[in-house]
Amino acid sequence: MVRALHWINDSSLLRLIDQTRLPEAEVYLDITTVDALVQAIKDLAVRGAPALGAVGALGVVVAMEQGRREGWTAQRLADEVDRVRRARPTAVNLAWGVDQVWPLADQGIPAVLARAEEIVVEDEAANRRLSALGADWILARTGKQKVRVITHCNTGALATTAWGTAYGIIHELHDRGALELVYADETRPLLQGARLTSWELVQDGIPHVVEADGAASSTILRGLVDVAIIGADRIAANGDSANKVGSVALALAAARAGIPFVVAAPSSTLDLSTASGEDIEIELRDEGEVLNLGGVRTTPVEAVGFNPAFDVTPHDLISAIVTEFGVVEPDRDPEPRLLARISG
Repeated sequence: MVRALHWINDSSLLRLIDQTRLPEAEVYLDITTVDALVQAIKDLAVRGAPALGAVGALGVVVAMEQGRREGWTAQRLADEVDRVRRARPTAVNLAWGVDQVWPLADQGIPAVLARAEEIVVEDEAANRRLSALGADWILARTGKQKVRVITHCNTGALATTAWGTAYGIIHELHDRGALELVYADETRPLLQGARLTSWELVQDGIPHVVEADGAASSTILRGLVDVAIIGADRIAANGDSANKVGSVALALAAARAGIPFVVAAPSSTLDLSTASGEDIEIELRDEGEVLNLGGVRTTPVEAVGFNPAFDVTPHDLISAIVTEFGVVEPDRDPEPRLLARISG
């Protein structure tokens, strides 16, 4: 199984697989500075909410190692750690990972690194638990022995420390012999579905097709899938969920078609301090990502781009939210702060 990230003890560096180079080449980045880490996060060389949580934690170690080498003051170190924390605003896990380890900074690098490595191990275990819970729920809800799945963006090992969230459920269904076919949305404008999810599905021998984002709603309404499964970058207290832009279109189509729409994420993605999706900051990325394709301009030079990286799916369109601690059904149970039940 591919690893999106790992810490190299002998060299005191964070090694990331450069996801912007997949599937053409498997290239790794050795990160030893905060500048390099922040750039990798912003460039999406590393991405996915759970992976960003681990990167946030290990990023504190990177900052502390750099500060030790360069003789930073305590204030300089705090400022650099805050740069890591704020590198991407929508995904709550990045800040969560920093906040998990930063209080240990006074105890030294070994204490911070130990907690960061615990987070890596805990994430894989959480992903495997939520995958089993999600697969159980889907098979019970659909009543089918084999299901056809549609998914959006990438939520596999590349988006986590290992295994995956929504992809993990797909993998679990496949391992049980309960998966017929996966429809993987290409995920414009950076094609995480076509480049990354399809690559992982090939590695795992899972039958799938890649489709244009614009085909997804029709695929659902034509009765070609039994369940939609996506991940999340932040889930508000009322169950509203932010995920890669294009996700809400699947939710609307699934509601019309009467099939379940499932959001899978570790409990660290739940943000009980955010009341609803209206309070989630939506990251706006560079317009060039939608005005160009593969470095070639595909729009008139006068055109202006609009490039929100995420959208928010209202909780009443979500059939199930799955974490490692259980499943809730927001569309059936509108109780405020229902996520407290699965937050651990």
